[in-house]
Amino acid sequence: MKLGFFTMPIHPVDKDWRQSLQEDREAFLLADQLGFTEAYVGEHITDKAENITSCIAFIAWLAAATRQIKLGTGTVNMPNTHPAALAASIAMLDHMLDGRLIFGISPGGLLSDAEVFGNLDADRNAMFVEAINQVLQIWASEPPYNLQGKYWNVSVQKTLIAEIGHGYIARPLQRPHPPIVVTAVAPFSKGVTEAAARGWDPISANFLMPAWVKSHWPKYVEGCERAGRAVNAANWRVAKSVFVARDAATAKAYATDPDGPYVYYYRSLFTKLKRSGRIELFKTRRDQPDDEVTLESICDKLIIHGTPEDVVDQLLGFQEEVGTFGTLLYAGKDWKDRELGRQSMILMAEKVIPRINAGASRRSNAAE
Repeated sequence: MKLGFFTMPIHPVDKDWRQSLQEDREAFLLADQLGFTEAYVGEHITDKAENITSCIAFIAWLAAATRQIKLGTGTVNMPNTHPAALAASIAMLDHMLDGRLIFGISPGGLLSDAEVFGNLDADRNAMFVEAINQVLQIWASEPPYNLQGKYWNVSVQKTLIAEIGHGYIARPLQRPHPPIVVTAVAPFSKGVTEAAARGWDPISANFLMPAWVKSHWPKYVEGCERAGRAVNAANWRVAKSVFVARDAATAKAYATDPDGPYVYYYRSLFTKLKRSGRIELFKTRRDQPDDEVTLESICDKLIIHGTPEDVVDQLLGFQEEVGTFGTLLYAGKDWKDRELGRQSMILMAEKVIPRINAGASRRSNAAE
């Protein structure tokens, strides 16, 4: 199991923006130092708590300060940006990172973002498909492009001066493009199947109940088989809310504190998803009544916490429940206590993952 990092940071709304941005940046730099293989950051325009407004700009801030970690957009909300602007920005970012970029894409899930961009009532899935198709066509073709779509058109037919490069949209360093991942947030996600059929890989969100995480694997297999693509569990990434401390009492106190960052994170998501009619993500079964879904039940099911030994046992149990996956994405939270936040990441990298992999190795040898 590889260890990665994924943050859709949810900070206290009254926290100094400079401080939260600095702490988020520090978490990525720490992940790089600790040997995390990859790290993703989300973006939203209209959310005071989820206050990274551009994952591209944030990753650019990290490019020269990181050395080995792959950095991913987690995700670019495709309907909210013109495909030509996105193609050019992602291409430049891939060069800035010397090919360490992973391109995470989605239709976007925050309704206030959709409203502010005028697509609240639009078919955002159709916009998403058209946008990524045009981005890939731009990278695969030469100007003048001449792409005609329902939502966007891309052409430099009238202004192209090919001999001096005028009218050219940049291509990424990685060819034909950076690896593409999609974040799966729906049970039995059809999007996972379509993504797999196109050669893309899934990230199962950290706010999904284990039963819904488990439902993503057969959908991924279905897409791979349709495309004649090898099925490999190493390509499946699963995000999880984990807090590790040196002693169990500290871990429980911090992870379950009603005013702490873990409960605050799920309180914010619960409020948003309940308001938007998507409370089923927090249900343990599809016929569960809405009034049975509480913040306490959500936190109890979705937050893993404890000593390194405790967390190893819980993560192995989680993996047995959902199936084997290649990368565990440690879900970043606000650093209400900076030292505890840092220590949790350090223990995760130095104590938890090595023990999980040692156990997997022993089981493999025993099977042989």
